[in-house]
Amino acid sequence: MLRDLKILTVTHKSASLKEIRDFVIKPSDDFPLQSQLGNLKEVFELKELLYIATCNRVIYFFISESELSISFATQFFQHINPDLNENRIAAATQLLEGTDAIAHLYEVAASIDSLVVGERQILGQLREAYDQCHAWGLTGDTIRLAFQQMVVAAKEVYARTRIGDKPVSVVSLAVRKMLSTHLPKDARILLIGAGQTNALVAKFLAKQEFANVTVFNRSLQKAEELAKLLEGKANTLTNIFEYKEGFDCLFVCTGSTDPIIQPELYEQLLQGETDTKIVIDLAIPHNVAPEVIENYNIQYIEIEGLRTLAQENLAFRETEVEKARQILANYVAEFPTLFKQRQLERAMSRVPEEIKAVKAKALSEVFRKDVEQLDASTRELLEKMLTYMEKKCIAVPMKVAREMVG
Repeated sequence: MLRDLKILTVTHKSASLKEIRDFVIKPSDDFPLQSQLGNLKEVFELKELLYIATCNRVIYFFISESELSISFATQFFQHINPDLNENRIAAATQLLEGTDAIAHLYEVAASIDSLVVGERQILGQLREAYDQCHAWGLTGDTIRLAFQQMVVAAKEVYARTRIGDKPVSVVSLAVRKMLSTHLPKDARILLIGAGQTNALVAKFLAKQEFANVTVFNRSLQKAEELAKLLEGKANTLTNIFEYKEGFDCLFVCTGSTDPIIQPELYEQLLQGETDTKIVIDLAIPHNVAPEVIENYNIQYIEIEGLRTLAQENLAFRETEVEKARQILANYVAEFPTLFKQRQLERAMSRVPEEIKAVKAKALSEVFRKDVEQLDASTRELLEKMLTYMEKKCIAVPMKVAREMVG
């Protein structure tokens, strides 16, 4: 049923970006993300599950017959993080089901629910999350249908409105803030992490002609891809303690759920330098330890601090947001029909096989002796007639069913 489509989400609208980290799954070597999501699906008897975590939201989109309530949300999130209490969960979590869940998903994809309205990066992040969960066997036919329609709806919004004009993103806001410090073009810049966010950082840096960039990443291949764009250097994270060239600006955004820029590593990167450093942390949860922020001479830029710039961006796009909502409303209104059609198709998918089986049994068992007494031409005519009837018996109920749903 349509109400079985459910979303539990915590966003920048209901919680600080630091608080969102408490609702994110924290993988470990002993319990990686795939295993934790599989466990979550099994424990709560979810038919399908899509997990999305970005810099300003976490979404759990799932198919379940369970009643969606604060009680359910509390059990769900305490399974992920036992330190969360019911009051915090109730205050931070949106509970959505049916068309409300679909509407929210569409608004996220079209970026009108984003911290920075109009940034297309979110659509790529959603695709990446879906591909990963699909590859792990967590999603099924219903989430696939919702996701496909979500992409179509979002693309129409970007095509028919100016919501993406003068594209702005969290990354571009961070880079803008960095540029306001008048950092010289030959400044030593470190990029730690080579995922989608830092790939976007690299494009901005290349456009601004920064020429002294070193990229660190777990995968050397990805680090080399970004470094090539910047004509810079690449290395693995395991070798970062051997870095001895100092830095002026550091961008960090990795998938780690624990701060990787700890005082010991930061001291190593400083190489004894004492001037003010620019540290830009674009990860949720944050990748820079609080001790580094408190005890060192740094200008710290993080997503939470970009809210004011983001609000200015929203004011510019308010008219386009309303147009986008009207477009999405049409897609949301269409979804129940698409959902029913798909449910019917799945329910009737066995009809062709069942009819073929009836035909085969009639010829080989029920009327076998009668058929054997027929001459070749009569038997051929009989089989043609049965094949014709078979096709009609398949096509007619499918057509009637589609008309009833439509």
